[in-house]
Amino acid sequence: MKGLIVDDLLENRKLLNDYLQNRIPCDLTSNGPDALDLFQDALADGDPYQLVLLDIMMPEMDGQEVLLKMRALESQHGQSGPNEAIIIMVTAADSPRHVLDSFFKGGCSDYLEKPVTRQTLLETLAEYRLL
Repeated sequence: MKGLIVDDLLENRKLLNDYLQNRIPCDLTSNGPDALDLFQDALADGDPYQLVLLDIMMPEMDGQEVLLKMRALESQHGQSGPNEAIIIMVTAADSPRHVLDSFFKGGCSDYLEKPVTRQTLLETLAEYRLL
């Protein structure tokens, strides 16, 4: 099992990675284009991520665009069935309901409000049987 943490703020990437330490090894990146490269490479290698923690507000490419492209890549690689879809959780602070709704319509699995606590993250991952 492996994860991908995508957040433009180094502190957030480190914090989430620390929470997952010794549980889920993660690759970390600060932007959407790099995240998509890592995501696609993992699919192509037959070793996809089981978890993506994705910030919704990033420069270059926002989380919505990254999410839609990740879901499209999954489909292209035959990884989009109900038991095969990668868990993609978006992270954000104080996002309006309509913004979150657009992410759920785009295929996100869950939403974690920032600041994400260790307890919230681990409980949510347990619900998805990732721990």
